[in-house]
Amino acid sequence: MLILLLGIVVTVVTMRQILFAQLDVRIKDELTQEVREFRSLAGGIDPRTGRPFGGDVESLFDTFLDRNVPVDPDDEQLLTFVGGDLYQATDYAGGTLGLQREPSLFARWSELEAPRSGAVGSEDGEVRYLAVPVRANEEVRGVFVVAILAEADQAEIDEAVRIAALVGAVALLLGSLLAYFAAGRVLDPLRELTETARSIEESDLTARIAVSGNDELAELGRTFNGMLDRLEQSFASQRDLIRDVSHELRTPITIVRGHLELLGDDPYERRETVELVTDELDRMSRLVNDLLTLARAERPDFLRPTRVEVEQLLSEIFAKAKLLGERDWRLELDAAPRLALLDPQRITQAMINLIDNAVQQTTGGQSIAIGATADGDGLRLWVADGGRGIAAERRQRLFERFERGGAENLYAGTGLGLAIVKAIAEAHGGRVRVAAAREGGAEFSIVLPPRRPEPPTEEGPA
Repeated sequence: MLILLLGIVVTVVTMRQILFAQLDVRIKDELTQEVREFRSLAGGIDPRTGRPFGGDVESLFDTFLDRNVPVDPDDEQLLTFVGGDLYQATDYAGGTLGLQREPSLFARWSELEAPRSGAVGSEDGEVRYLAVPVRANEEVRGVFVVAILAEADQAEIDEAVRIAALVGAVALLLGSLLAYFAAGRVLDPLRELTETARSIEESDLTARIAVSGNDELAELGRTFNGMLDRLEQSFASQRDLIRDVSHELRTPITIVRGHLELLGDDPYERRETVELVTDELDRMSRLVNDLLTLARAERPDFLRPTRVEVEQLLSEIFAKAKLLGERDWRLELDAAPRLALLDPQRITQAMINLIDNAVQQTTGGQSIAIGATADGDGLRLWVADGGRGIAAERRQRLFERFERGGAENLYAGTGLGLAIVKAIAEAHGGRVRVAAAREGGAEFSIVLPPRRPEPPTEEGPA
């Protein structure tokens, strides 16, 4: 509204200045035209005598005043002076310009020696004039004055400016009303955004903003809703994590407490109880370490990538894997690339988790294959077993925390191993996938993209 008001004021003032400047130019042109016509007649022939006017200024003035047709009869007056006195004056509109009633002006014009122009005040208003002396034989014989009243034209300009100002005021009023309602509509989404933000609680993140359109505010609403989706998912994940952790820890704690409360004096019984308690404590320690690994996966220093030889890395992993159980172990490196940029310790941890899972899914004599392949997706590290396999509807849930793949699963771990594998793969910019193996079991793959992972930004323990 202030900008609109400023624009109207500047426009009205500028328009007034331009109109007055144009009026000055027009009056000046009219004055000059009358003097030009008078001089043209003065250099001509007196129609009464047929001879040049010469020094007969009275005849010159009479002839010009008789023949002259004023440009603006209402606002123009001609005055002639001979011998320092007013000789004759025209008053075309019945006395509109009564300059003859202004004797103080006559002294200014009657004895001119050179042309003069300017503006004077009169009882009718401001008058613009142009006065020129009439010479004969290098002697001033008279003075010719053209005067124009500017008051009427100035009044018209002022009236036009007032009308423009009135129109501008109406436009300002209408514009202000439109701006008020438009601002209300514009601010409605922001108010809704504020109310939604105030209504959000940790226990209820379901509130969303109704979004329509494709403007900036709609984009803001969609972005805010997306943020709420991520927050809701994050809080839900935290709640699930706390619930799952409490569930996983409740059983070993109960077991440990129960056995300690019933601990007797029998040495054999005490030894069995200590072994059982130690086993449960080891399981809780492994659970805590796995959770710590998942928490560290979100830190920038989780990975320490370096350029490694894929065949050497897989050979070392294969040597460690054979110690996990008696299986038909196979190492397939025919299609493996020579070099790769990755964190060898984290990849080893992920592969060992997959291998340990394969061991739990197989029995003695069944095959477990480890390999690496370079394909269009980048580097693929895989572990395939000949076990019972995994149902297709359960494959995607395997990588969730505390998911063990079903009641028939033989793996008795914490349910975090495959979640750790997924976190390591995603930290490298890759992904994990599971499919049916050629020999009927399951094949787990870590697919790393053919690009350099982001280097760590902080030093810290991995």
